[in-house]
Amino acid sequence: MQIPAQSTNWRPHSRLNAALVLALLLGSAVACRQRASDAPWQMTPQASDFPARPNSAEPQLTVRGDRAILSWVEVIEDQNLASRATLKFAERTSAGWSQPRDVATGSDWFVNSADLPSVRRLSDSTLAAHWLQRNSEENDEAYDVRLSFSKDDGKTWDAPGTPHHDGTKTQHGFVSLFEAPGGGLGLAWLDGRAMPSEDVGAMTLRAATFDAAGKQVSDVLVDDRVCECCPTAVAVTSEGPIAAFRNRSDKEVRDIHVSRLVNGAWTASTSVHDDGWTIPACPVNGPAIDARGADVAVAWFTAPKDEGHAFLAFSRDAGRTFGTPVRLDDAQSTGRVAVTVLTDGSAVASWIEFADNQSQFRLRRVSPSGEKSTAQTIADAGETSGYPRLARRGDELVLAWTGSDKGALSVRTAVAPLPTGR
Repeated sequence: MQIPAQSTNWRPHSRLNAALVLALLLGSAVACRQRASDAPWQMTPQASDFPARPNSAEPQLTVRGDRAILSWVEVIEDQNLASRATLKFAERTSAGWSQPRDVATGSDWFVNSADLPSVRRLSDSTLAAHWLQRNSEENDEAYDVRLSFSKDDGKTWDAPGTPHHDGTKTQHGFVSLFEAPGGGLGLAWLDGRAMPSEDVGAMTLRAATFDAAGKQVSDVLVDDRVCECCPTAVAVTSEGPIAAFRNRSDKEVRDIHVSRLVNGAWTASTSVHDDGWTIPACPVNGPAIDARGADVAVAWFTAPKDEGHAFLAFSRDAGRTFGTPVRLDDAQSTGRVAVTVLTDGSAVASWIEFADNQSQFRLRRVSPSGEKSTAQTIADAGETSGYPRLARRGDELVLAWTGSDKGALSVRTAVAPLPTGR
């Protein structure tokens, strides 16, 4: 299996080493299996007019109404090999992509391919953005969440603040931004204040809300023991926000859990499916979630029998319960999933497929009954880095990933019209 080399500008999370070793082990002995029923469905992704630049990576997609925001990070090294990172974004509407704008820049950021900054538009047109800033010279994995708002479409940004106030020199990251009930911003993140070292304490999941004026109104614990560095995900159902994350039991079972925000409080987390994956290290492979009304779809990676696969499960009751998982990959997967729910209640999910000693960025549609369309390959994963992204904007899918050409990274995008009625 070919693992794409990281640019020296991007620091991989130290726990990524365990994940890469796992991926290599998983890819050594799996033969292709026959697909389940293939539902007729086909798209034609085409490269979009996104103004990609060299040294860009970490794409993230968010959608509000008929607008999709793509954010990414550009890292530039000066002649003294000092790196400076800039968070940028562009917005896609029916007219195409806007010109990129800068959110913030710094030389002390924590930048890697799994813990991504983001930009999200709220219902009152406010833009919210977050990025990660180091808080310790001794601990490479100690950093804070920085948060800023813009009221003028990103022309100017407020002075950044932070949603956590513990002051510990520990990890705070893997943030998911969402629209808070009643307006304003919500966010969930992994918080290491109770984990001063890898061998002491536990990583927690916390959440906060900010009102429309940008004032913080809450900071609460969601789960007191979660996987240390798997990305989080949040969607908003007709009944409120639902967070998806990789849990961590006291016996090192690391299955995907969800928690719902109900009447101002987060519910006790429950598993989407009891995979029973026991692993003594973080696989750096978080879930994806999307919702439309009470329909929720969660995609995730698991490897309980040393065999990696990607799955998707539906909920029709805003995340209280989930149906039988549907396997996404045809041979084997190394995860890095994304998902979006369509108008008809089906979902399109993407993952990294591993077969015949090759990795590919693929996607397929899964119907509410569990039927699967034929998988489509978007790019060779050997030429990609990090987590590919997909989102639905109106009647099109928007795809984003980090491509690599002779070691140089750049964000690439494609769009695909959705078939009628989707």
